[in-house]
Amino acid sequence: MKSFRHRLLLTLLVWIGTMLTGLFMIVLQILQFYEGTEDNSNIWLVLFLAFAAALVFSGIVGSRIIDVHIKPIENATETAMELVKGNYRARASESNAQSSVGLSRTINVLARNLQEITAVRIMEQERLKTLIENMGSALIMIDRQGGISLVNKPFLEEFDLAPDHVMGKFYKELRIPIELESFIEDVFMTETHSRAQIEFMSGLTLKNLNVYGAPVIGEHQRWLGIVIVFHDITELKRLEQIRKDFVANVSHELRTPVTSIKGFSETLLDGAYKDTETLLSFLEIVHTESNRLEMLINDLLDLSRVEQSGFDVKAQPTDMKVVIKRAVEMIQSKLDEKSIRLKLDVKPVTVFGDANRLIQVIMNLLINAVTYSSANTEINIRLFVKGEQAVIQVADQGIGIESSEIGRLFERFYRVDRARSRNSGGTGLGLSIVKHLIEAHHGKVEVDSEVGVGTTFTIYLPLAS
Repeated sequence: MKSFRHRLLLTLLVWIGTMLTGLFMIVLQILQFYEGTEDNSNIWLVLFLAFAAALVFSGIVGSRIIDVHIKPIENATETAMELVKGNYRARASESNAQSSVGLSRTINVLARNLQEITAVRIMEQERLKTLIENMGSALIMIDRQGGISLVNKPFLEEFDLAPDHVMGKFYKELRIPIELESFIEDVFMTETHSRAQIEFMSGLTLKNLNVYGAPVIGEHQRWLGIVIVFHDITELKRLEQIRKDFVANVSHELRTPVTSIKGFSETLLDGAYKDTETLLSFLEIVHTESNRLEMLINDLLDLSRVEQSGFDVKAQPTDMKVVIKRAVEMIQSKLDEKSIRLKLDVKPVTVFGDANRLIQVIMNLLINAVTYSSANTEINIRLFVKGEQAVIQVADQGIGIESSEIGRLFERFYRVDRARSRNSGGTGLGLSIVKHLIEAHHGKVEVDSEVGVGTTFTIYLPLAS
């Protein structure tokens, strides 16, 4: 800037010096021309005109100097002000004046660098925002004063909160479980890494969260706040409990017939075989228990096959009316034993499915209905079309199911009435097999029940094209 000032000052001095020299020479010539005359009025007129002409010419030259030297600086200043406002697309015009071309180019390089840096920062912010919103785990960041500075969508959905009611609020003002609030307070006070599993009631549901908390450290080891990340492991806990129950139930179900067979066989070996009546009674019990054991093993193997990820049914156009009649024929003896009436309301409907597997499904539902129904009651089977699906309904007049138990109805070994189901010879795996087979057919099964009135199973299957 100093060199520019010097050049501008030198230019003005040269111009003023030139102008004064010219005027001085003009005045000398005029004085020599009018020397010895008495009329001086013309002299002053000529001098006035000369000075006026010099003034106009000076104005023209000065304007040119400003255009060449001052306007580029003004343009660069305006561009710099736009950059300060955040408009990084602003550019300074690059003139041919040597005095300002460097400044304009420098301003433009700065503007381009700021624009690139801003673009990179925006892109990184978008990436970070996308990562936080789609990370699958809930996240909350709290500043050093205890105010909430960042939350993601999973956190808001987990506790049914709105962004406007969260940002900037003190963390204790949130409607979150007291267990989670205590964990946050512990991390906030200790400023250390912490991990825990917390359990709390959300309405009527028991929820489990795996929670991790850590302090946020900035430059120069400055503590900025804490970040809490937690993942909902309720489903994992439920599956783990189902696995434990499955192992316990399998052990129990296998132990019962094996113990019976072993006990009665040992009794026979100890001499009870000599009594023909006792021998026949014990052999009948051993035969019954061995059949029950065989049925349980077959159901376990069947369930294992249908639960495999690669399991697929041999689907083809199948007359569902024929499937239902075949299933009824196979369980007719069980209906007769309890004098249960069967009412059919079926229309010819062709579905896309595996006939053998669908027979197995209807048989399991009918056996389940017979098991939990009293004698001299009625079972209704309906088959009709609704939209693009075939609908099969199996309704009984049995004991019914509590609404709290319907969600567990398709779990392995789950029984509504354990004593009645076990005494009837059931394994507790039938409905679980039904659910997996229907899902393999790309259908779904629903349950509607009322205690003391009865239960209705509704199956939806895709129609054959």
